[in-house]
Amino acid sequence: MHEYVLLTKELFGAGGFVMPPLFVCALMLWYGLGYRYWSLKTNRSVTIHQLLNDYSCKKNLAPRSIVEHAVQQGIALRSKGVKNLRRFLDEAFYSYLKEIRKFSIMTKTIVIISPLLGLLGTVAGMIETFDSLGSMSLFTQSGGIAGGISQALISTQTGLAVAIPGMLFHSMLHKKQQRIERELLQIRELLCTRTETFA
Repeated sequence: MHEYVLLTKELFGAGGFVMPPLFVCALMLWYGLGYRYWSLKTNRSVTIHQLLNDYSCKKNLAPRSIVEHAVQQGIALRSKGVKNLRRFLDEAFYSYLKEIRKFSIMTKTIVIISPLLGLLGTVAGMIETFDSLGSMSLFTQSGGIAGGISQALISTQTGLAVAIPGMLFHSMLHKKQQRIERELLQIRELLCTRTETFA
């Protein structure tokens, strides 16, 4: 464990001043992605029509996802015979939409910012390199030419290492979010259509 701490300190020192912000970005990114993965997970392979039928017939089913919670709540509202069901469903489903969109903007922003932070470290490393070349000092307290090039490469690599996996996971979760949004819209339309049919 002590060796990993020392290795992390060396990496932070070699990468320059952008390494702590990149580390914070990585922590925030993976916390946000983990939260979104957990909230967007689905444990079913049935259609919305089948879900509506199941929850209409069996009142004691335990919902296991946001879509199933929405189906259960929508059926409960419809069974109360509320007027203007569409408006009530919009209000009820707003909390689900808010939940599935949580941390989406944050993760997207971090994916954009991380390579830019790496580029900032690259520029700082190249400035140090050119300063060392200008003064003809191959070795200085800050590392000289080798230290400047090392800082430039390490900060660039770290920025990309944070951004690329984050971008892939964010895209995958964004597609799941869009699918759930369509399913919530479908639930609302089907419940309102069935209510109008039975009215």
